[in-house]
Order: sequence, then C-alpha cells, then structure tokens
Amino acid sequence: MLVGQVETTGGDPLVALGVLALSVVSVVLSVTIAAVLIRGYRRGGAHRGMLWLAVGLIFLITVPELLRVALPTATDVGSTGRSILVSGCELLGLGTILWTVYGGELR
Repeated sequence: MLVGQVETTGGDPLVALGVLALSVVSVVLSVTIAAVLIRGYRRGGAHRGMLWLAVGLIFLITVPELLRVALPTATDVGSTGRSILVSGCELLGLGTILWTVYGGELR
C-alpha cells in the first residue's frame, strides 16, 4: 500500500505512521524529563541522584525506542537480536533507577 510517500509491507500505512508518531512522542517526553532532571542536578550538585535518574530514564525509554526504529531501518539485525538489545537497555535503565532510588548513589 502507498499513502503519500509511505510504503508498508503487511500492514496499514496509517497504523505504521501512528506507531511511529507515538514513538516520537515518547522519545521527546523522556528527553524533556531527562533535561529537567539534569538541569536540577546542575543547580545543586549535591543531588547526584537526579543525574542518575536522567540516565536511567534515557536507557529505559529513549534508547530502546530509537533502537526499535533504527536497527531494522539501518541494519540487518534480526528480531531476536533487536529484542535482546532493547530489553537489555530497558533493564539497564530500570536497574539504574532502582539503584538510585534505593540509595546506591556514590558518596
């Protein structure tokens, strides 16, 4: 099917565009929240946890969303490899956030 300049295989182009739009929105929101956390860290460097929360958020949302789009587009990594990379980034992000919340901050 072809809608404008968008071509999809095995699905409706409008659904594909909707999924892509939702991915862009989630990346923009996560980067915005991370920027606010980093700004808060820079104002008062004593709260290093804010910086680690920003890093965890980036690895939990931003990097996996970018990998979901970039890997099949730019490489020939299969769905298994993509799933492993995405899940690994999400686990790294969750681990970083948990480490920060439960006082793992370097002192």
